[in-house]
Amino acid sequence: MKKQALVLGLGPFGMALVRSLTALGVDVLAVDKNPKLTRLAADIAAEAASFDGADEEALARAAPGRRDVCICAIGDESRDSAIMCTALLRQMGARRVIARAADPVLARILKLVGAHEVVNPENAFGERLAVHIAHEGVMGEYPLSAGIIITELLVPEAFVGKTLIELELPRKHGITVVALQRGSDTVPTPDPRSPLRRNDMLVVVSRVGAVSTLLDQLE
Repeated sequence: MKKQALVLGLGPFGMALVRSLTALGVDVLAVDKNPKLTRLAADIAAEAASFDGADEEALARAAPGRRDVCICAIGDESRDSAIMCTALLRQMGARRVIARAADPVLARILKLVGAHEVVNPENAFGERLAVHIAHEGVMGEYPLSAGIIITELLVPEAFVGKTLIELELPRKHGITVVALQRGSDTVPTPDPRSPLRRNDMLVVVSRVGAVSTLLDQLE
């Protein structure tokens, strides 16, 4: 059965989320009070509706309690609506509520009224871009939980020809390799005795900063 998502707020972040979730096979109900934006979303999402996310009756009709995840992506120019929407989602039994906030004060308020997670897409993008600029081998970073991150890492030149057993990444650096991509093939449990090759891509799990520290040591 397909996952069900409710996205409220169709600014650049919300619309990008609708596109990405839909591409991943998630059934999305896209909502914004601006009919022009909902018409655009209707060409992408499974459903689209035009109403204010802070409107209790309209929000109830969207059945947030039946969705796997509800995302309040309402912009900073409508802080009161974002707070009200987040609180209503929890009151209506939403299983998982993710809210967007661009500053720490709003983030704390959204947590207090019930958001399970609060994201700052601008900060997150800036941090990922900074890591990529500082370390060209880092192709992507994805937060997993508090303090834990998944990183896509191009095999450093110093690792080419060595095995995972020889590198001892978990013991020496707190980094665990969970998958390897070699060309078009993805190996979910790479053989620790097999030498790494140039252009291999490692998928690793570590604490935030562990990969950057390792790459700094290799430079």
